[in-house]
Amino acid sequence: MTSSYWLAAERPRVDVRPLDGRADVAVVGGGVTGCACARVLAASGLRVRLHEARQIASGASGRNGGFALRGGAPAYEAARAQLGRDQARALWQLTERYLDRLAELAGDAFRRTGSLRLAANAGERAELEAEYEALREDGFAAEWRDELPEPLAGRYHGATFHPPDGSLQPARWVRRLAGLAAAAGAELREGQRIESLDELEADQVVIATDGYTHGLVPELDAVVLPTRGQVVVTAPLERRLFPCPHYARHGFDYWQQTPDGRLVAGGFRDKALDEEQTAEETTTPLIQEHLEHLVRELTGAEPRIEHRWAGIFGTTKDRMPLVGPVPGRDGVWVSAGYSGHGNIMGLACGELVAQAILGEPAPEFEFFDPGRAIGSSLNANG
Repeated sequence: MTSSYWLAAERPRVDVRPLDGRADVAVVGGGVTGCACARVLAASGLRVRLHEARQIASGASGRNGGFALRGGAPAYEAARAQLGRDQARALWQLTERYLDRLAELAGDAFRRTGSLRLAANAGERAELEAEYEALREDGFAAEWRDELPEPLAGRYHGATFHPPDGSLQPARWVRRLAGLAAAAGAELREGQRIESLDELEADQVVIATDGYTHGLVPELDAVVLPTRGQVVVTAPLERRLFPCPHYARHGFDYWQQTPDGRLVAGGFRDKALDEEQTAEETTTPLIQEHLEHLVRELTGAEPRIEHRWAGIFGTTKDRMPLVGPVPGRDGVWVSAGYSGHGNIMGLACGELVAQAILGEPAPEFEFFDPGRAIGSSLNANG
């Protein structure tokens, strides 16, 4: 079945109260970012209208691997080199706080399991060791694992366990978050695709569409690139092999087991990088074959594949999100470009952009200034 296992879960009833007339803020996108932003703004008394082209969580928020990880797309030692030690530490601390926020809000959609990053070869082991040392040096919890259980033993060259991380039923979580936004007073409009910002009756606009941003603001089209991720889910396995989310090969392979024993496996985008740089939500034979092979390797069997799907996320050149006002466009804000790490970063950035609109920007808000990408893109094209 080419549909998301997460989205197949029953949708909760949400009581939506329509707003009369013009909104203070229009939010485009009903994923984790849009719902988080709408909740904070509405709870602060603003008139908020959220527009979703399909249904809540129907984009990347309901089509990912269900990983809730601290940090961003670059590994911690790489983030220190890229951002500087102080900013990298502050960024990781921000995401750890938002893992706690997720635990407060998500209920049974989130399980605090930790996560295991595996070294696929000696070179990746050296990178894991460097990240482990950097994390410990800066006061973050991390555990080195040389001895690995079956079926990992002999396949991987050590691992780092990250205790704060967890496993997520992402669609259930974002639907719950949408309910909280509606309860705070936000109007949710599903099935309403926005083709132009001119359609929106609002004083300010937040673009929270991540990899589905194309066409709304040309400047963003040049700097947030749609990227496809593919996933499969098996029938329940007879035994529990994986107590937490696992990932290897720099995140190009990832998998976890659900509470009822299903194996969720995704990745292998690197086997066709050009082809996977697309906004088409379709699976491909090449990637699916690699995923099925991984499932056989991990289980030692051929479990039935019950779901397979693709989702689109947004990537940026430096793999950091763009969060803030869009340069040259009064009243237009963006929060997008999580580069495959949107479950926690999307929650954090949705709230960060809401706080900035309310005139109370958090210190971390400046880390994600869209001007660093949009300005250079305009200069290059000019």
